[in-house]
Amino acid sequence: MGFETIQSRIENGVGVITLHRPDAMNALSEKMMLEVVEVLDQFESDYAVAVIVLTGSEKAFAAGADIKEMVDQTYLPAMQQQFLGQWERIASCPKPTIAAVTGYALGGGCEIAMMCDFIIAGDNAKFGQPEIKIGTTPGLGGTQRLTRAVGKAKAMEMCLTGRMMDAAEAEKVGLVSRVLPVSDVLPEAIETASFIAKQSRPAARLIKECINSGMNTSLEQGLGTERRAFYSLFGTADQKEGMQAFIDKRKPNY
Repeated sequence: MGFETIQSRIENGVGVITLHRPDAMNALSEKMMLEVVEVLDQFESDYAVAVIVLTGSEKAFAAGADIKEMVDQTYLPAMQQQFLGQWERIASCPKPTIAAVTGYALGGGCEIAMMCDFIIAGDNAKFGQPEIKIGTTPGLGGTQRLTRAVGKAKAMEMCLTGRMMDAAEAEKVGLVSRVLPVSDVLPEAIETASFIAKQSRPAARLIKECINSGMNTSLEQGLGTERRAFYSLFGTADQKEGMQAFIDKRKPNY
């Protein structure tokens, strides 16, 4: 598609976005942000795409934001322009998203990985929020999503010290769903996404909505949201097909 900082493709109902700034360890530039948002818009409107995978290189998913673009930034322009704020487009995508992370996922790299619905990591992955070492704070959700993922103590330590968390620890504390050999990460992420793509799309979308909603509300409210989603699917052809296929002992045709 003629992009400068990313690559994209579609296969088996999966849209794959690859961060591609090899000379900068996939540092998150404004150009990259705009290109990722453009592809997300395309994938979201394309019925052929059911699930989206975000990945980088074996050496670096993304080693952080591009410091050269930030060093001269000042408060008022950053606030008025919502500097780097469009990266949140990943989190707002209604289609399921998977981060396939190998190598470094630091600062903004860790944060955009956490914007995805879950992370499949390589055994060489390193996660961290080292912003304190350059005189700032995480700015894309590091203090918030990381805390929700791993708890206050781990998040506080990582953000205050900049310590990196390896893949084994990340899986242990729940930051990532699975850890695999590096060469298996992207193929497995695509295979997992392809499996999800073959399921009921309304069900997948509502599962995502229910889980995300429940992260920010009470148990009682979350249960109410889940029940309404459950009931609503009885008005879909997918529910009828899925249950009849189960009764018939065949695969459903969604």
